[in-house]
Amino acid sequence: MEQIKKVPFTKEMKKTHTILIPTMLPIHFKILGNVLENYGYHIRILDNFGQGVIDQGLKNVHNDTCYPAQLVIGQMIDALEHCDLPLDKVALLITQTGGGCRASNYIHLLRKALNKCGYGDIPVISASFIKSEQSGGFSLPISMLLQAVYGCLCGDLIMTLYNQCIPYEKQSGESQKAVEDSVALAQQLFCKKLLRWKEVAQLMRKIIDRFKKVQRTQEEKIKVGVVGEIYVKYSPLGNNNLEEFLLSEGCEVVCPGLFDFLLYCTHNAEFDYQLYGIGKAKAAVMHKVNRFLRNRKSDMIRLIEENSDFQPPCRFENTIESTEGYISKGVKMGEGWLLTAEMVELIQHYKVNNIVCTQPFGCLPNHICGKGVMRVIKEKNPQANIVAVDYDSSASKVNQQNRIKLMLANARLIASSQSDDVQTQKKNNHPKNQEAPKENDSTQHKIKCNAKQEKSTLGFVASQSGCEETNRDIVLEPVGGNV
Repeated sequence: MEQIKKVPFTKEMKKTHTILIPTMLPIHFKILGNVLENYGYHIRILDNFGQGVIDQGLKNVHNDTCYPAQLVIGQMIDALEHCDLPLDKVALLITQTGGGCRASNYIHLLRKALNKCGYGDIPVISASFIKSEQSGGFSLPISMLLQAVYGCLCGDLIMTLYNQCIPYEKQSGESQKAVEDSVALAQQLFCKKLLRWKEVAQLMRKIIDRFKKVQRTQEEKIKVGVVGEIYVKYSPLGNNNLEEFLLSEGCEVVCPGLFDFLLYCTHNAEFDYQLYGIGKAKAAVMHKVNRFLRNRKSDMIRLIEENSDFQPPCRFENTIESTEGYISKGVKMGEGWLLTAEMVELIQHYKVNNIVCTQPFGCLPNHICGKGVMRVIKEKNPQANIVAVDYDSSASKVNQQNRIKLMLANARLIASSQSDDVQTQKKNNHPKNQEAPKENDSTQHKIKCNAKQEKSTLGFVASQSGCEETNRDIVLEPVGGNV
């Protein structure tokens, strides 16, 4: 059996080495990288994309491994291949979630790939609480974790406001400029090692005020929710620039924030004690942490409601309630019940019926909690228009986009029919159309209409039926089987 070299990250390396971190959420990671630099680490967030990253992942990671692992490790190897820094002064950082998710094994796969490529002397840091992987030169003090929590919440705020501005901006690039200004404000504040919530709340008001300056049109656009495995949901590398594609199709993207995943993880530790009666001390600590995180998110929601007309995120209490009748909270492998709750939450709270569920290859929990519950969600929410899109190294980008376009075509057809119904209702409620008919013309008051069927180019039929003009129904019927 091949011996895998394990090089520790020492305290001396903190001053001399630059830590390379694979990206997932560009906005959040800029702020989180600033937090690490504030504690004396030299950080570089990787931004290398393209086919070279995928090729390195396929070359150095077993092809049965989940797609996010291939991309994360491929991005690191590709960065080392084109690194402008001395390789003996470079370290790599990767997160470990723990539990049964294969992401917990990324660090072993990364070390194996580094040995294979001749980079076995590069130290690998695990950003986790797993004792066996703790490095002497890297630590996560409480003050740093608190800053990271606040940074994550600020990142969610910027992402939420940006998604509500960019589809409607009157001047191209104005929303992106608001993002850059907001991140710069956050980085200025996060230079301090001790942060008070009052200061963070003031920062959030400034961010909200900055996005309020973005001039927006009042047109209505189709809203599309994005859920799925955490890496593929957020990373442009993992989802083939899904958000950019949806914007090009004239949609508004609605994506739940990263902060909910932190709430989900802390809530699970608390729920374990309720299920199994184990880990009482841990559950007590996580209960307090979870309540603290919930309060901070509620504060952010209140700031949005009081200072703008933007739609705030959903409170975590509502997220938990969204699981009722769909999935047990004991299903907590990977994204677990949170994935199901986010889909229900989008439909019932955000009123977003069109959803893209991103499914990476090799992530069994994601397929079960995503694709596996779609039938139940559609049964209880007939208006739901959900499409599952598979992402892996061999998947065609064109096929992925065509599946999404089919979902969008269905969404536009439904929106068009609803708009026609509204216009008809307004017309029938007009005073001129409500005059009493003459006796001799009573037979002309009733308008008989024949059923009309119109096939769309994507295989749907819009059927208009009824005997009264005021009582017309629009029914979508698939042609030639399921689409």
